[in-house]
Amino acid sequence: MVELAELTRQGPRSGAAPGPAAARPAPGRRAVRIREAAVSLAMMGPAVVLYTVLTVVPVGVAIYLSLTDWNGFSSVDFIGLDNYRHLFDDPSSTDSWYVTALIAVLGTVFEVGLGLAYALILKGRSRGNSFFRAVAYFPHVISALVLGYLWAAILGTNGAINNTLAKFGVEPVGFLFDENMALYSLIGVIVWAGFGFNVVLFVAALQTVPAELLEAAAIDGASRRQTHLKVVIPMIAPVVTIATVLNLVGLIRAYDIIVSLTGGGPAGSTQTFSYLILARSFEGTKVGYATAQAVFLMVVSAVLALGVTALRNRQDQAATS
Repeated sequence: MVELAELTRQGPRSGAAPGPAAARPAPGRRAVRIREAAVSLAMMGPAVVLYTVLTVVPVGVAIYLSLTDWNGFSSVDFIGLDNYRHLFDDPSSTDSWYVTALIAVLGTVFEVGLGLAYALILKGRSRGNSFFRAVAYFPHVISALVLGYLWAAILGTNGAINNTLAKFGVEPVGFLFDENMALYSLIGVIVWAGFGFNVVLFVAALQTVPAELLEAAAIDGASRRQTHLKVVIPMIAPVVTIATVLNLVGLIRAYDIIVSLTGGGPAGSTQTFSYLILARSFEGTKVGYATAQAVFLMVVSAVLALGVTALRNRQDQAATS
């Protein structure tokens, strides 16, 4: 006991091995943060580089070219905002924006509305519902260019419908050669081709609605219509917002189905802004002006997407407050 007390007073001998704490001090918080930041940058670096090269740089180049009168061949001359001034003074741009707005608004309303109604009918998990959901989605798998040629063969002057009507002595219907009818025929084809995507989106959302809420609504005596309006649709409102934004932005940029179905005609009645950019501006070697149109289209799409999302968020905040 005396020897143990003496060793305790003298402390560890000089030749003794140091303990783990003395041999390897714990790293400081600063070193840990630096290491974590380095790991994060290493993981994010490739994605940031790709995004910069594939998105930021092209957008920057497009904005610069929109301020020039470059025709694709000669030297680039800086002209400031002249292209944007001409964009608002150009009658063809005004007419194409009217067509674009009509297609975007009506197409979005019908695609989202029909998609939601179809999904509410086919939300069950039976084989029949799966089959009809697949039928609705099938046009979305096919290229829009191919769909345009297909419907041109059906609705054209010598198409399947008019040939059938001619056999009964009926005059051809101007689905694609009457100015007013051609635009609405185009919208109908676009809705038919696009609403299947919304069906799949809404069916997936409807299957996440808790069964307890539906049972509670049924116990309270709510009808099916009341249950859909008061319970189901508010539960999937964020998905409806996403579908609205996707359809709206997609239809504003509609081009390929117009090329194959109407070619922008007759008399420019189905010429959208995207079609105007690619079919006239670039072909006319007005690269600077076409780029200004494309930048303006990009800004309009972004503003609409942010506006719809902001309205949805405001409604959610008002509902929770």
